[in-house]
Amino acid sequence: MGCIILMGIKHCGKSTQGKVVSEKLSVPFFDTDKVIEDEMGMSAREVYVQSGEEAFKAAEAHACASVAEKLKGAGSCTVRDAVIATGGGICNNSKAIDILHPLGKFVFLVAPEKVAADRIVREASISPEGKITNLPAYIAKKNPGSLDDVRALFHMFYEERVKIYSKLCDVCIRMDNVPKHVNAQRIIAAIKF
Repeated sequence: MGCIILMGIKHCGKSTQGKVVSEKLSVPFFDTDKVIEDEMGMSAREVYVQSGEEAFKAAEAHACASVAEKLKGAGSCTVRDAVIATGGGICNNSKAIDILHPLGKFVFLVAPEKVAADRIVREASISPEGKITNLPAYIAKKNPGSLDDVRALFHMFYEERVKIYSKLCDVCIRMDNVPKHVNAQRIIAAIKF
């Protein structure tokens, strides 16, 4: 089979679907953001905010290499089957993509824009001074002044990312508002190794 490598924007369901798909297929599950956290002692978001984009990309590539090494084993040419959930920005990290590409198929989980935007807004916090926090770094660095600004910034980002993911992926799966096991079954059915 090879690996099923899930990609897509934040809140599209990569980690949730990855766990369900791996359980259904009885294969290991890896989340590259979790690997970053285990290796760096801080979340992927914290690495990005504290150390910058290039340091984050290096940490992400290292996490992908760690996963690849675990799946290949010492000196082996064959890759164990697994499900890998990637971070939302992996589409802009060519080194990480190059590490994962030989392992299997990239599956783009397409979340409806409104669903993803609603999740981002729901997680946002507004300080007494009116500053919006707990946003993805790509939105936070634009300093939105309102939740409407957050949605507008996300819209531009969403359109750009959908184009990039669509070019990189082997398969696109729309994440419908159905029970997670239904979407997981659609992912499994769409992979043809």
